[in-house]
Amino acid sequence: MPINILMPALSPTMEKGNLARWLKKEGDKVKSGDVLAEIETDKATMEVEAIDEGVLAKIVVPDGTADVAVNALIGIIASEGEDVGAAAAGAGSVPGATAPKVQEVAAAQVDSTALASTPSAAPAPAAAGARLFASPLARRLAKEARLDLARIQGSGPHGRIVERDVKAAIAGGGAAASAPALAAPAAAAPASAPAGMSDATVKKLFEPGSFEEIPHDSMRKTIARRLVEAKQTIPHFYLTMDCELDSLLALREQINAAAPKDKDGKPAYKVSVNDFVIKALALSLQRVPDANVTWTEAAMLKHKTSDVGVAVSIPGGLITPVIRKAETKTLSQISNEMKDYAVRARARKLKPDEYQGGTSAVSNLGMFGIKNFQAVINPPHATILAVGAGEQRVVVKKGAPAVATVMSVTLSTDHRAVDGALGAELISAFKVLIENPMGMLV
Repeated sequence: MPINILMPALSPTMEKGNLARWLKKEGDKVKSGDVLAEIETDKATMEVEAIDEGVLAKIVVPDGTADVAVNALIGIIASEGEDVGAAAAGAGSVPGATAPKVQEVAAAQVDSTALASTPSAAPAPAAAGARLFASPLARRLAKEARLDLARIQGSGPHGRIVERDVKAAIAGGGAAASAPALAAPAAAAPASAPAGMSDATVKKLFEPGSFEEIPHDSMRKTIARRLVEAKQTIPHFYLTMDCELDSLLALREQINAAAPKDKDGKPAYKVSVNDFVIKALALSLQRVPDANVTWTEAAMLKHKTSDVGVAVSIPGGLITPVIRKAETKTLSQISNEMKDYAVRARARKLKPDEYQGGTSAVSNLGMFGIKNFQAVINPPHATILAVGAGEQRVVVKKGAPAVATVMSVTLSTDHRAVDGALGAELISAFKVLIENPMGMLV
């Protein structure tokens, strides 16, 4: 019988992806392990491998198709000995659901702004006791806006309610509120904050022809969504401290000078200030374990290891690869691992497990001359450390002015998980390690 090729979920949070290109053509033989296609997520390009043998009978979703829903039918394989034409003519069924047609896959690609700008009548309420399928983000948005999920039509895979459906309901006012308290007409608060200006309204503010429209790619859309989510749902507060770098810079010079070289004279490693920062943050989280946490609605997750994400700028956005168990790694290991991550990140070749999760993160803009800034927390982290440039400043030592190389760092903290005193303890532990860097080598 025909074998369906479905759009895979390449990460736990993925709802859709772009089908970049097929590496097999219709009529090609395939065997288990063959790479069939390349899928672009918001952060990386991944390969889809065949798990069955046969012939690629039909390509349902062509090269370059954007925003293909997870579990949508993208192709059909005819089993060995099966008639290829017959397999291509009849799309098989997805277990537990009806296989989507090509038109249905395309329909899932409607832009959320178009949905929001076209109000429609509210769908009929779901039958009593019927299970509602909705993403966690959609449920949270509906709860905050006091909307009844049962009255929202889902456009995700198999009718699942996703973020864009809730936002469309909010904009169109089509979903009735379910909370009884909303029945009181005068006392009820607005269901949601006023929506931002529409695309058309923004464009009218500028002279036609004076700008170029560059469509958002999936990475930029994801960055925008996550940053808005972070600032709206995480109560940020900030702690800034100055750290003297002279001892660290001297030690760094000694470490790099002692690096073994290969036959071409290339050193085995070259440790940067950022590598010291990663190591210091990892050790600080071990010394202040109550700050090495993640907030969930039901419980606090207290982590045993320090998995430190590091923001890396790439074309079109940024990505945060994670140094796992950074507290156990040497500075040279961290340095080489970060170099490898940076190269593969810019080529969009990182695997999801290499940039998802983590317990905290570092964002360093010091190389751009930025003195200090406040970084936005990257969920599910409870903290992120913003690192500024090291610069010579006049400081007071033993009652007299002196010149020192000083770096300002700002810790952004999720106040639900880390209170002010605990955050201060964490950044103080970081300062001690940076100013006494030999402590990171023992």
